[in-house]
Amino acid sequence: MDNVPGFTLAVSQNRYLSTEDDEMHAVLTVTAEGVTGAAAAPEVAEVIAIDCSGSMAYPPTKLAAAQRATKAAIDALRDGALFAVVEGTHTARLVYPNVRRLVPATPESRRAAKNAVSRLRANGGTNMGEWLELARHLLSPHPAAVRHVIMLTDGQNSEVDRKIDIELERCGRVFTCDSRGIGADWEARELLRIAAALHGTADAIRDPADLVADFESMTKTAMDKIVPEARIVVKAMNRSEVDFLRQTFPTEAALVGDPLDARTTAFTTGSWGAENREFHLRLKVDSSDAELDSDMRVARVDLEIRRAGATDFEAACPPVNVLAQWTADLKLSSVLDPKVAHYTDQAELGQAVLGGCEAHDAGDLGKAASEWGRAVALATALGNDKVLVRLLRLVDVVGDPAEGVVRLKDRLAAVDLLSAVMGSVVSSMSPMATPSRPTSTAPKAAAAADITCPNCAKTWPSNARFCGDCRTALTA
Repeated sequence: MDNVPGFTLAVSQNRYLSTEDDEMHAVLTVTAEGVTGAAAAPEVAEVIAIDCSGSMAYPPTKLAAAQRATKAAIDALRDGALFAVVEGTHTARLVYPNVRRLVPATPESRRAAKNAVSRLRANGGTNMGEWLELARHLLSPHPAAVRHVIMLTDGQNSEVDRKIDIELERCGRVFTCDSRGIGADWEARELLRIAAALHGTADAIRDPADLVADFESMTKTAMDKIVPEARIVVKAMNRSEVDFLRQTFPTEAALVGDPLDARTTAFTTGSWGAENREFHLRLKVDSSDAELDSDMRVARVDLEIRRAGATDFEAACPPVNVLAQWTADLKLSSVLDPKVAHYTDQAELGQAVLGGCEAHDAGDLGKAASEWGRAVALATALGNDKVLVRLLRLVDVVGDPAEGVVRLKDRLAAVDLLSAVMGSVVSSMSPMATPSRPTSTAPKAAAAADITCPNCAKTWPSNARFCGDCRTALTA
């Protein structure tokens, strides 16, 4: 019997486009829930890669916390789960087992692995590409398993690491990776890049004492994964092409497309358990000779999964269509789909958080306060409490948070700044209701209608590409 969540795929969009629009935005909601059948859980493979560079010894609580957390993750492994522990420095060394392969989790192997972890010492540099390469070699022989890596670092990756870019491309097809930074000297954007490429999460550990619970949680989540890999396949029609697909919930991350043919692109999303995720799809569309006020399909979207024990993909649920209808009715085309609006605002929130951090690093405290104030207002409006909590470690709010007036706190801890950067990609779920709202307080009709159709003499906005009445091409 199958042991696979039931998947659903839904699309949310405003299909109406004005005569000057050449983009279509849609939000794809993927839901995996329930389990059909009662078969045994799929094979799962776990690699734990721990930074053991020299900086982990200062203070010694960092390495001690990493050892405790690694032991907790080993204990959280499901019986029979394949695993290994890697020591990461300027190279990568297999800590356990003592042969270059994964071993099943048993009472004996757990005990031996934890003993090996107790002997770890801090020494050397930081080359994360080496760590990822060893993890890939260990996990590649298990293509049918749910494959996962936990990676912890406290330092910045070496500038001479020539493997990191290559490995991020190669490893994205092999495993998902959750990465964590501890201390205050690591590079936040590097971990965010790793998380995006490897379909995982990245975050800052503010207190070493929190590391045990975090490692336990990541391991248990990995053990609950049922589908090794799912991918979203977008087939663009003759009038469209894919501009991008981004994961927008639970975290923001760009996805890299893999062309299947001239018009079809597959976007892998990593392994799945019972969960919800949302994605922002943007298409470039061509209205040339399009019939006005008539629906046309501009893309078909399929969700495909690779079941545990399988190497081929299959359809997970019925496909959905992305539609477009060009119209001269500005009341229809000036409305923004609420899910698209939510994630547009979410992207602005992330930019404001990062903008404040960059301004603070540059010593421009006025701009930092302005950007973080804007972020506080956006996080409040979006109900994004996770980001708001991080912001409130940096600023004091003056009056109503929705107004976005803040003062910087007197002393900002480096770890809180790192935590804010990592939180810039954390999003809140989009609204379930489907009322629409205008894209701005000023309707599109307010734009200057400065092009006159040479055929019927009607005027249209300055960026209109064709006449909405007679279809004659317009030039400014």
